Amino acid sequence: MKSRIILILSVLSAMLFIATVGSCRDAYMKSKSRDKEMVKRLDFEEKATKSMQEKAALEGNIQKLQKELEEEKASHQVTQKALLQEQMVNQSLKEELGKLTKLKEALEDDLKEALVNAKAAKTKK
Repeated sequence: MKSRIILILSVLSAMLFIATVGSCRDAYMKSKSRDKEMVKRLDFEEKATKSMQEKAALEGNIQKLQKELEEEKASHQVTQKALLQEQMVNQSLKEELGKLTKLKEALEDDLKEALVNAKAAKTKK
């Protein structure tokens, strides 16, 4: 009977030993899986933080570029107004030049006529 109890206790101890080893193995695997999950989460969190920083930097650049664009638009409008004024002044000067050219031609014609009349008057005398 003693050997039977020893045999039962031995089998029971072996089963408990196998169960303990299996339990330890499962705990190790779960720990490893948890560690991998933590590494993935930390990597994701790091990438998310980096992305947010890049987004903030890009938004800052966008605002800066929009401000520069508005300044360029304002400058362009001022330049366009100045160009329009210059074109108006040029048109006015062209009109004046045309008037002066007509006046000059009329004066030249009058001068030629006066010279012809003066020569005719000299030849009559």
